[in-house]
Amino acid sequence: MRWLGVKSSVIPTTRELLRLVYVGRMCLAIAIYVTTALKVRVAAPLDILATSLMLVTAAAVTIASYWHTHFRQKIPGPTFLYLQALFDVLLITAVVHMTGGAESDFASLYVILVAVTALLMPPANAGLVTLFAGLVYFADVFWGHGAAVAAGVWIQLVVFGLVAAVMAYVASRVNVMGAEREALAAEVRQVQLEADDVLRNIRTGVITVDADGRLLYANPASEDILGFKAREWLGRAVMPEFARSAPEFWAAVTSTARRGVRLMRVEATVHRPDRSFPIGVTTTTLDGPVGARPRVSAIFTDISDSKRLEELHLRAERLEAVAELSSSLAHEIKNPLASIRSSVEQLGRSSRANPDEKFLANLIVRESDRLSRLLSEFLDFSRVRVTECRPMDLHQVAQAAIRLVRQHPDCVAGVKITLEGGPTPMEGDEDLLHRVVSNLVLNAVQAAGSSAAVKVRTGRAPANELPGGAGIDNPVALRVSDNGPGIPADLQERLFEPFATGRVGGTGLGLAIVQRAVEAHRGLVLVDTKAGGGTTFTIYFPAARRKEEAA
Repeated sequence: MRWLGVKSSVIPTTRELLRLVYVGRMCLAIAIYVTTALKVRVAAPLDILATSLMLVTAAAVTIASYWHTHFRQKIPGPTFLYLQALFDVLLITAVVHMTGGAESDFASLYVILVAVTALLMPPANAGLVTLFAGLVYFADVFWGHGAAVAAGVWIQLVVFGLVAAVMAYVASRVNVMGAEREALAAEVRQVQLEADDVLRNIRTGVITVDADGRLLYANPASEDILGFKAREWLGRAVMPEFARSAPEFWAAVTSTARRGVRLMRVEATVHRPDRSFPIGVTTTTLDGPVGARPRVSAIFTDISDSKRLEELHLRAERLEAVAELSSSLAHEIKNPLASIRSSVEQLGRSSRANPDEKFLANLIVRESDRLSRLLSEFLDFSRVRVTECRPMDLHQVAQAAIRLVRQHPDCVAGVKITLEGGPTPMEGDEDLLHRVVSNLVLNAVQAAGSSAAVKVRTGRAPANELPGGAGIDNPVALRVSDNGPGIPADLQERLFEPFATGRVGGTGLGLAIVQRAVEAHRGLVLVDTKAGGGTTFTIYFPAARRKEEAA
């Protein structure tokens, strides 16, 4: 019945049933008119007039009803359904009357009418229509034809009632099934909306491609990570684009599509015009239509933050090991060195020493002092510990450290150091934090030279600004920026290691001490530098100690 607008695979709706009623009504009116017209020689003029009027009336009522329910999309109400049933009862009664009353072959149309009415209307309303149809039929047989009411008529009336009762029961079950179906469909739609909302807002990329590599779905995060526009690739082969920007990602998806092997936590690199970064990829297969090859879904996320944090933790562990070794060596070297210095100094002061011996003795004393200072810095590096953690203002600490740096010989008249931000309360070791700020500011001044412009800023840091997994609650930030030449690429990987320095005469322990001091406060140091574009050190501290640390 698809040509009538009714899908046989689903429960027909009210509009679909009414469409069947309209078609049946017009077929009946047309059939009666054509039958009467073909018998024009034997038919009375009154019969032709009656069938013509019947056809015109049926057409007018049907057109008006169809326009109301299907063009205006009005919901059929009880009154509308009553009027439709009333008209159809009268139409069928007219046909039955014209074709012999109780002897008419069209009396069975009442059964069809009763059945459809029971499907369209509640049981009580359908019962009234059935009663009305029975009374009209009985009246036509008894008064319209003046015949005695035979047993067949009573049987037909009983059939009307039975059909109405059965169809009312069927209609009630259909309504229950329809309600359950609608509820299930609503739940499915809700789940789909929630899933779509989740996929649109998570930071994890999700894409689905078919076996031929055509893009079926991509969420906004996947567009941001892979750098493509999903709307431009939907339904198109997108894998060549992925092969260009992320070869390992392409290989993982292609391998899953060809062999059906699911891949877990594969690492790939995305190459963008502005940067390259790693992603973690998991692929899986999805069953498609029957007989079609499986589709492939890839779930991936930017893991550059976690890789960066992993490198920071490894760096901290290496520094801790170096610090322990430095402490042991410094103690073992410093005592013999003091003895050597004292002995050489006494030999140089001897009256029997010639000028060359005195020169060499002074040289040994001077180099011993330099070595002693280096060992003292080693001891400072190894002794970086939080000894007194109390509430303080990081902004005031930065202010005091800047005043100290201004007195340094390398801070000449042309150097500009500015402090921005406001009060930044936190818990920490004031001495350690003072060393952190002074080391960073002094390094910035020495790197930028006489035209240095150093900007220091303190304040609260938004939680979403930190790398994922940093684990710092209520973070505060310290930023030190300079306009220097930037950090050379060969030095960036060793920046916080002892003795790694790009300055002539530097020991390379300043940033190592900064790293250990920040680590002692459970903080995080990030460096952003570009050749010729200056450098920014950003340090995040927790505003308060953890409960287990404070206990």
